[in-house]
Order: sequence, then C-alpha cells, then structure tokens
Amino acid sequence: MSGTEIQASRRIPLPDAARGLALLAMASYHFTWDLEFFGYLEPGTATQGLWKLYARGIASSFLFLVGFSLVLAHIHGVRWRSFGKRLGMVAASALAITAVTSFAFPGAAIYFGILHAIAVSSLIGLAFLRLSVIVTLIAAVAAIAAPLYLRSPAFDGFWLLWLGLAETPQRSNDYVPLLPWIAPVLIGIAAARLSIRFGFLEKMAEWRNMPRLLMLAGRHSLLFYLVHQPVLIAVVYLASLVYPAPKPDPVQSYLGSCQISCTQGGNEAAFCTRFCGCTLDKLGEQDLLTPFLEGKINPNEDERIGGIAESCSSVAE
Repeated sequence: MSGTEIQASRRIPLPDAARGLALLAMASYHFTWDLEFFGYLEPGTATQGLWKLYARGIASSFLFLVGFSLVLAHIHGVRWRSFGKRLGMVAASALAITAVTSFAFPGAAIYFGILHAIAVSSLIGLAFLRLSVIVTLIAAVAAIAAPLYLRSPAFDGFWLLWLGLAETPQRSNDYVPLLPWIAPVLIGIAAARLSIRFGFLEKMAEWRNMPRLLMLAGRHSLLFYLVHQPVLIAVVYLASLVYPAPKPDPVQSYLGSCQISCTQGGNEAAFCTRFCGCTLDKLGEQDLLTPFLEGKINPNEDERIGGIAESCSSVAE
C-alpha cells in the first residue's frame, strides 16, 4: 500500500513478499468469516480464541509494513506527489468500504477499518520520519497504553470512535481505531530506521529470490484487498446454493453471539448470561428476534433495542 524503495530504481523484494504473505493470511481469515456468515461455522468462530489472535496478528503485520515502507519510500525526503496519490487511493477505498458495508451490514458497518487506519496512520507517520527512534518507540508504547487508561464515555460519540478510546464502541465488522493500532506503524518506522542505521537494509536488498506471486500481490495490495472478499463471498454463496448450511437454532444463535459481544465488552460471564437471557425474552415478546438476527434492525439506531438493553442491564445487575 506504499512503495518499498531504497532509490527510485531499486526496489526491495522482501517487504513486498511479506505484504503478499499477509494478504494470503488475511484472505484465509476472511474466508473463515464468510463460512461463519453463511452458517457453516458456529457464530463467533472468527471473532474469538485463536482466530481472534490470528486476525490481530494479520492487522499488526500490515500496519508494521506500512510504517516500514513509509521510511523506505521517503528515505531521501517526502515525495509528496507519490505520497498524496497513494493516500488518496487508500482514503477513497476506505470511504467506499464504509458506503458499501453501511448498505450491506447496517448494524455492523465498517466506519473505521484497516484502510481507514492505514490512511490516518500514514499521514501521522510522516511526523516521525525524522524524529529519533527512541521518541518513536515511546510514542508506540503510549499508543498501546492509552486505551487501557483513557477510555471514557466522552469518546462514545460517533465522530470520536476513530480514536479508540470509547467505552462502548459501536458494532463493526472491522474496527481498527487509531489507538492502539498506530503502534505497529510506529514500530515499523523505528525498525526501518534501525535497519538503515545498522546496514541491514542493504543485506535485505540482496534477498531477491522471493516467490513471484507473493511479490506481485504485495505490490498491488490495495487491489487485492478490494477484490478478494467479494470473490470469496461469491464462492461461498455459490457453494451454499448446492450445499446449503443447516439452519441454526435462532435462540442458540442469539445467545451465543450476545454472550460473546457482552464478555468482549469487559462484563463478567454471569452478568452476560442474565443480560442475554433477559434481552432474548424481550426481543421475542416484541417479535424483534428474527429481524434482529437477519440484520434488518440497526441496534445503534433503533430505540426499541436501546430500551431493551437498558432495561436488561438493570435486571442483570
């Protein structure tokens, strides 16, 4: 998503290959998400346990490479025209992702995902290209620590969610806020600066026998990112026409997803069990369970859902 060059005429293959490998890992994770979405896997499979760690590792690797490549692309000074062009492409793609997912998944739209994070972090990262490595690493540590100590309901407003300090962030299929996710970018910047200082970059440039497909994917990572998920969804959809997934029990489906969301919000398991049972009963009483599960109701905008959640929170406590 950014160039990896020592000079304009000399490109380093390793970061491209690493980015290509990260893209394949991302595709494998999204394929798992698609299988879950179409009912072939249990609800919550892709968002908990080892799969959750896998997703975070993939996002971290992408952002690390953004920082690393930012240094390589602008090693002799910021190439504003090239930077502006890439930033514009990533930002436009991020806005397109928001628009499409707002229509397709109104209850879990991607309003600040990985592309949004790359665009904003790249812009902020420019300020660290000439700062000392120590300052950059201190900023990375501060970015990791900030959400642990500075979360507040004051940041729950929609226009502040990108910061990552909200106490109750809105539901999203891909949420990669600035804090703590700018940290891998800053670490990547520091790593590239150290590689240059200690001569590792020249040695890295000698590693030229990289798999061509990985390098090709890495050089066109934005295109790969935009295309791969529609293709994967189409494949799983076509498979579902031939071999449909068994229909899940709506009650168990709701309880499972509710329990996961509740515990991920930092609540105790016992509280979540009571809360989810209560909301299940009230959704059933108001004939809201089926449209809620089908994504026809936006829980962040529907006052009925907000009232049920508030009432059941009091009951669960």
